[in-house]
Amino acid sequence: MKITFLSLFPNLLRGYFQDSILGRAKEKGLFEVEFVDFREFSHDRHKKVDRPKVGGGAGMLLEPQPLADAIEAVKGPRSWVIFLTPAAKRFNQNDAKRLSQKEHIIFVCGRYEGFDERLIELYADEVLSLGDFVLTGGEVAALAMSDAILRNVEGVLGNPESLREESFEGNLLEAPSFTKPDSFKGKKIVSEFLKGNHAKISALKYDMAVMRTRYYRPDKRIADEK
Repeated sequence: MKITFLSLFPNLLRGYFQDSILGRAKEKGLFEVEFVDFREFSHDRHKKVDRPKVGGGAGMLLEPQPLADAIEAVKGPRSWVIFLTPAAKRFNQNDAKRLSQKEHIIFVCGRYEGFDERLIELYADEVLSLGDFVLTGGEVAALAMSDAILRNVEGVLGNPESLREESFEGNLLEAPSFTKPDSFKGKKIVSEFLKGNHAKISALKYDMAVMRTRYYRPDKRIADEK
């Protein structure tokens, strides 16, 4: 898999892929990343990429030409172009799994007051939001989504079984987990976790995941509920 980031500030992105799980996976060649500063595609002699909104309104908007040229320069026949904006469908774990099967993803990171809408109409295969809040740019959203996607690429995680117990599997939040010591500052591990009966532990974890989901995310539909 290859991920290309189109951004005015590519240095905000590079360091994320140098260490830890993703750094090791990149060194192994399990994926590659590309960082493109679309300001370099501007035809303006001062490399400006923004203009006032037509019809008025606060702030500046990314004009079409630099981004259009940048997308056309990096896009191939199997590329999947994703524009990042709060005015879109919210990204979720199912999206992460689905997108992990793509050969080449291009994240288009907005700035200022966003994109000229014609860019989305012409180039977007998908438009996604990280959540119901506004950031100063799309870089943080692109990093979060790429992390979630790459964890689902075969070989990236050292133990693929980890994916089966994560939050949002079966639409549930992940159950609480514990490690040694058995007691810490007066708080003890749930006794059933110490007895080695994996069937009972699995059932208990499911019940705890259901309770946690009902408490924190009452908006989510649980499979056994009608």
